[in-house]
Amino acid sequence: MNFPNFPPEFVLVQIIVLFLGVGLHEYAHCKFADMAGDPTPSYYGRVTLNLTKHFETTGVVMMFISTMSGYGIGWGKPAPVNGAKMRNPRSDLFIAVIAGPLSNALQAAIYALGLRLLLASGSRFEDPYFGHPDFLMRLCSIGVLTNLGLAIFNLIPFGPLDGHWLLGLLMPEKPRYYWFKFNRGVGRFGLIGAILLMQVLHIQLLGPPIWHLFSLLTGIQLDL
Repeated sequence: MNFPNFPPEFVLVQIIVLFLGVGLHEYAHCKFADMAGDPTPSYYGRVTLNLTKHFETTGVVMMFISTMSGYGIGWGKPAPVNGAKMRNPRSDLFIAVIAGPLSNALQAAIYALGLRLLLASGSRFEDPYFGHPDFLMRLCSIGVLTNLGLAIFNLIPFGPLDGHWLLGLLMPEKPRYYWFKFNRGVGRFGLIGAILLMQVLHIQLLGPPIWHLFSLLTGIQLDL
């Protein structure tokens, strides 16, 4: 496997950002489910800010390998939530699900604020991947980009992603049943196939909205 020649500190920054981004994403699911009366996350010890509890080995290994290849993809341990045990099953489950992507949007906004403060202090923005910015500039830049990517990717209404739950919960009961059944089977394999196909064909569906939102949050106009 040939890895791009990223600066060494890039790998450390990407792992820090992914650890916080994925860990807090899963924590948000569990916390809001717990607040809605579902005892399941607490039973499994998942209502905790000890973020190591929100990861599984395969996702962590994939996170490290993909970071070395430049993509930075990883996943956490699925949040154990049960909408049937919530006070208002449909609306509370919707909130618990969307809390994950919203946590990433909030993290992106916090990193963007840090980036704006660095720029105001005289720091110069450089390519966070192949440039030579200082550590904090790289951390904030990649923090914005990675968390925007996590938020947008998880909102895709397909496979096991949060988006398929959100869309399904807006459907009437009968189509909702078949929608969830489809995504439990065909959906997850279809998602993997779609990701691999886009990689082979070099199709960038998420790149443009991520960079547009990056410019909106940070005030940095990029010539893409």
